[in-house]
Amino acid sequence: MISSEDTIADDLDTKIKSDHARKIIETKLTEREREIIKMRYGINNLKPKTQKEVSAVLGISRSYVSRIEKQALAKIQSFLKARTLM
Repeated sequence: MISSEDTIADDLDTKIKSDHARKIIETKLTEREREIIKMRYGINNLKPKTQKEVSAVLGISRSYVSRIEKQALAKIQSFLKARTLM
């Protein structure tokens, strides 16, 4: 049997982390990083795109999209980790 209190706590924790991640995306990433992350992960009700699709939209190579995405995800993870250490 699963306790509903555990589910509520987990759901709330996920919502808080998601909200914080969105704030990081909007305030800590560069415009290019923000644009790529939003397209890749379908943020703001967008359909998620592949790296190839993002590269076509932005007119840059897929490998460059990959590097920017990796850098942006590392930044997001770093800021989220710093927050949890507080």
